[in-house]
Amino acid sequence: MADERRQQAGRVVVFGAAGQVGRELVARLGAAVVPLTRRDVDLADARAVVAALEDRRPAVVVNAAAYTQVDQAEAEPGLAFAVNAAAPGVVAGWCARHGAALVHYSTDHVFSGTGDRAYTEDDEPDPINVYGRTKLAGERRIADAGGRWLVLRTSWVYSARGRNFLTAMLRLGAQREVVRVVADRWSAPTCATHLAGATASLVARLLAGERLPSGVVHVAGAGVATPHEFAAAIFAGARCHGLPLRLRDLQAIRDDEYPAAAARPRNARLDTRAARRRFGLRLPHWRAALAECLAGGKEELDALCAA
Repeated sequence: MADERRQQAGRVVVFGAAGQVGRELVARLGAAVVPLTRRDVDLADARAVVAALEDRRPAVVVNAAAYTQVDQAEAEPGLAFAVNAAAPGVVAGWCARHGAALVHYSTDHVFSGTGDRAYTEDDEPDPINVYGRTKLAGERRIADAGGRWLVLRTSWVYSARGRNFLTAMLRLGAQREVVRVVADRWSAPTCATHLAGATASLVARLLAGERLPSGVVHVAGAGVATPHEFAAAIFAGARCHGLPLRLRDLQAIRDDEYPAAAARPRNARLDTRAARRRFGLRLPHWRAALAECLAGGKEELDALCAA
C-alpha cells in the first residue's frame, strides 16, 4: 500500500487531454500523466469530476479543458458556466482537500479591452462577453478554494490541429479568393506547443516538491498583432511551405464590420513580465512561433488545405 501511494503521488491528471494544449502537454509529461478527455469525464458533471480525481489521486492536476466557443457561449451561458466556472471550482476544492497542486488556464477575455496598454495581473478584470465572465468566475472559485494553485492567463491559442485562428484562416484561404479580417483589435498569438512547454516546466517543479507561489500569472506569446497581421503572416508562411491556397486578396476591416454574437476586447494584450520574474517563463515572439508551427505541422496543414 505504501508503494502504491508513492507511485500515485507522482501522477499528473490532465483534463482536456485531447485539446490543443492538453495534447501537447501529455506528450511532454510522458509516463507521469493520466490523460482525461471529454469522453472520459464530463466536466459539467461535478460528481464525475470528483470520482475521476478520487480514482487517480494525483499530486498535480492540470485543467486544460474549457468551453471556448466565444459566440456560442452567448446562447449557452449555463453550459459555459458549468465547464468554465463550476468545474474548476470542484477541481480546486478537491485539490485543496487532498494537498494536490492545480494548474488552470484562463484568458485575456476577462478584460474589457478598453485600455491602451498591456494588462497586468493587478488590473481589475471586467469581461464583456459570457465566455470572459465564466472564465473569470472560474478563476475566483479556484482562489476561494485555497490550497496550491496557479492560473495561467493566456491569449489567442493556436496549433496545427483543431479549431483555432490558424486552421480557420488556412481553411478559408484554401476555399476563397477574398478573405476579410479585423484590423483594429490587438492581442498576442500563443502557440500551444510553447504554452504546453511552459506548463510542463511548472509541473516538473511541483512534482519535485517546490512550493510555487499561488496566484494568477500571464503567459502568452511575445509581441502583439491584429487578426489581420496574424492572418497575413499565416498566408505568407503557408505559401513559403507550398500549401495550396486560392486566396488572392486579404482585406482589412473594422471590428464593427465583423458580425459576431459576442463582443471581443479591442485591446487584449497581456503583460507577461511577472511570468519571467516569478517563474523564468518567456515564450517566443509570435512570428517565430508561427514559423515553427507551420514547419512542424506542414503535413496536417497541407491535408487541411487540400480537403
